[in-house]
Amino acid sequence: LAARQGSQALGQEIAQRRIREHGHVFGFLYVDGHVRAYHGKHTIPKAYITRARLAAPATTDYWVNDQRGDPLFVVTAEANAALTRMLPAVLGEVRKLLGPKRRATVVFDRGGWSPKLFRELMALDFDILTYRKGRTRRIAEARFTPHKAKLDGRRVHYLLHEQPVRFLKGKLRLRQITRLTEGGHQTPIVTSRWDLRASVLAYRMFERWRQENFFKYVREEYLIDALADYEIEPDDPNRSVPNPARKAIEKELRRMRAQLGKLRANYAAITLAARPRRLPRTAAQQAKEKLRTEIAQSKARLEKLQAQHHALPRRVPLAEAQKGQAVVKLSTERKHLTNVLKMVAYHMESDLLELIRPHYKRVEEEGRTFIQAALQDAADLEPTEDQLRITLAPLSSPHRSRVLEALCRP
Repeated sequence: LAARQGSQALGQEIAQRRIREHGHVFGFLYVDGHVRAYHGKHTIPKAYITRARLAAPATTDYWVNDQRGDPLFVVTAEANAALTRMLPAVLGEVRKLLGPKRRATVVFDRGGWSPKLFRELMALDFDILTYRKGRTRRIAEARFTPHKAKLDGRRVHYLLHEQPVRFLKGKLRLRQITRLTEGGHQTPIVTSRWDLRASVLAYRMFERWRQENFFKYVREEYLIDALADYEIEPDDPNRSVPNPARKAIEKELRRMRAQLGKLRANYAAITLAARPRRLPRTAAQQAKEKLRTEIAQSKARLEKLQAQHHALPRRVPLAEAQKGQAVVKLSTERKHLTNVLKMVAYHMESDLLELIRPHYKRVEEEGRTFIQAALQDAADLEPTEDQLRITLAPLSSPHRSRVLEALCRP
């Protein structure tokens, strides 16, 4: 299937079937990127790996999850493109799956903040829900009002304040909802949804942890960060990338500015020390003369570096940035196929989870652990003339065995 380049078609077919069977959970869609670190010998683009707190060679996959946290489909970004660049492409695929008339609310983090992008997405009949980026004016705590609701079987309580806000010189009007925590922290979110209660929108925004939990779970249990193969394919040699020569000069500029600051501080210290005659006058003059020479040399070097930095283009073609190196990227077909198959396995787990929900009180905390234990349970196989009889061994506790028995009933 990978040799026939069929992973994309398979993923789309599975997503369409998922929407037909579980269409009620696609009113809110969560979009976020997952970075897969690469430790091989090839030179590939870097990305910031949050859990490691550093930039390293990596590939970014953008996942779309429903409001329960289950994945709908995944797209591999070209050269670790930012969320602001990937959202139109990702939502273009979503529109094909949902059809031309159905609206959906897209939930994402601050990485997708762009009022121009919001207007573009709203023109495509998508609503947006995201955290507000940048500094905002603090709201008086007396203006927050309590909001209570029962959503998805859970009782929630928020202190919220809402107001209209405008962007793009007043051309884009959105709704801002700010949450006040017990510690006094204020978290503003913005949305294009005016029809829903503030508590519902706050709940959906802060439910982003479901997608984060999904990434953590499939990284540990399904090994989505593992390489599917060691194949590479040619990258676009004309793709625009940041100029590495500018980066080297920027590093030297920072070093020279720090050095110049130290020289000026030393000059000031000698000047102050000489006034109450703590230093001999001749020694102070000699030290100051030496420092003046070093300061002049550093300033000249700094000006030369600034001129070089200004003359260099900000971006260059990839082939120019990687002179003498092969212009390649990791092959995506097999990796995408394995992601699709792992996504199907996760869907099966989720469907089994819903079947045991009426019988298992701690389904949110322990449900997937129970499913794993049940699938790995020992059993006796007894073939007969017209059937295969399977007798499962008891699980680790009586209540788990009763849940497994309920799951096996027709």
